[in-house]
Amino acid sequence: MFDTKFAVVLREDLEVWQKLNVTAFLSSGIIGQKPELIGESYRDATGNVYNALSVQPIIVLSTDGATLSKIHARAVEREVAASVYIEEMFSTGHDAANRAVFAEFGPDNAKVVGIALHADKKTVDRITKGAKLHA
Repeated sequence: MFDTKFAVVLREDLEVWQKLNVTAFLSSGIIGQKPELIGESYRDATGNVYNALSVQPIIVLSTDGATLSKIHARAVEREVAASVYIEEMFSTGHDAANRAVFAEFGPDNAKVVGIALHADKKTVDRITKGAKLHA
């Protein structure tokens, strides 16, 4: 149905609240860069209007830290724009602090806890190789 894939990959050892938090942050990054992924507003039977949602399903995967580092490297190598969340961002309290701590690390030393991608289906499948559907 879709030629593209929207995937979020999480480090499997995160706490549940962290998985939910990271998924939300990473998804917003993809949607922010690709407004065509947002559909139209929803209306219920009585006419109440609700926010539009993603037009495409978001696949949530998980894997260990080593494989997540490989996935991050593959995304960088293939120049696929990604949303990335690192472990140190859990200790900050706002966007500016998140960006400051993120800037202290590079692909070789970042402790990535989540990454989100939206690209051609085959490209996303190649990048996320080794990750499994989140249980």
